[in-house]
Amino acid sequence: MARTVKDFALNDRSQHLLKVLVERYIRDGQPVGSRVLAQESGLELSPATVRSIMADLEEMGLLASPHTSAGRIPTVLGYRFFVDGLLRTEPPHKEDIYRLRSRLMADQDPEVLIETASQLLSDLTHLVGIVMLPRQVHMTLRQVEFLPLSHRRVLVILVVNERQVQNRIIRTDRPYTPSDLEQAANYLNATFVGKDLLAARKQLLQEMQDTQAHLDRMMAVAREMAEKGFVTERDETDMVVAGQINLMEYGDLGGVDKLRDLFEAFNHKRDILHLLDQCLKARRVQIFIGEESGYESLGDCSVITSPYQADGRCVSVLGVIGPTRMPYKRIIPLVDVTAKLLGAALNQRH
Repeated sequence: MARTVKDFALNDRSQHLLKVLVERYIRDGQPVGSRVLAQESGLELSPATVRSIMADLEEMGLLASPHTSAGRIPTVLGYRFFVDGLLRTEPPHKEDIYRLRSRLMADQDPEVLIETASQLLSDLTHLVGIVMLPRQVHMTLRQVEFLPLSHRRVLVILVVNERQVQNRIIRTDRPYTPSDLEQAANYLNATFVGKDLLAARKQLLQEMQDTQAHLDRMMAVAREMAEKGFVTERDETDMVVAGQINLMEYGDLGGVDKLRDLFEAFNHKRDILHLLDQCLKARRVQIFIGEESGYESLGDCSVITSPYQADGRCVSVLGVIGPTRMPYKRIIPLVDVTAKLLGAALNQRH
């Protein structure tokens, strides 16, 4: 569990110096020395006194000393203290609000609205904009069919709800015969027709996990088909990402190798989608700093997300990804207002 302001007994002077240091580092990206901090703090303190306070903050784990500099930089814990207790956010600029309102118009298709929101987040923050597409709440399975293709590929034909047909090609771990696939389809149709698609998938996977030692060949095929075939139409492309190139501007993200790892995460999307799925449970802005996300590829980044609503319910999440030294006081309100305006545009369409 992340530590908060209440976990530390910092006096007002120490809190003020930490706040000034974090803001200076966010602005410049360079370690902050005691002399600079003494000058910018507005307090009548000598560099020696400031240096002593900085040493105490470092001992608490709120600051760190890079090997190449005598100055200090915030740690993940220091950023968390700053965000939770010292940060004062700024209302979005009127120009930004106007740009968001003028671009997120209700007369656009939902797909266009979501792509526009992702691009706007990137443009306005100079970070990476991410928007998860709304998940369908209820999809009732009517029929499923599996047709073998070449190179371990299978065509999945799903009939859901009344007459909605979805076709997709999946790749399997090993080749299956037409008979294997027919038996799998027969089992799934006999067991799950009339049930919610995602609920059926969850039930099947749970049953398979509980009785894994006794699975026969037909059940093993059904499991793989369900895992890879029973997804909603957008599951493999259900996030719009814009502005990855913006991260090249931040040298503190660890150079080319670190950026390559981060872009790999964007390309595969799995870690980020899982993180955003967790955010769907929240009703407000969420901030993950560095290692708090739980993913190594995001260790030098912060993720700020906010859920957006349609028809009075939370349908998905949007946000930004950038370096831990991002300007939180400006970014947090922008993410929040973008979520509200996107939700409003989607609602007006209905």
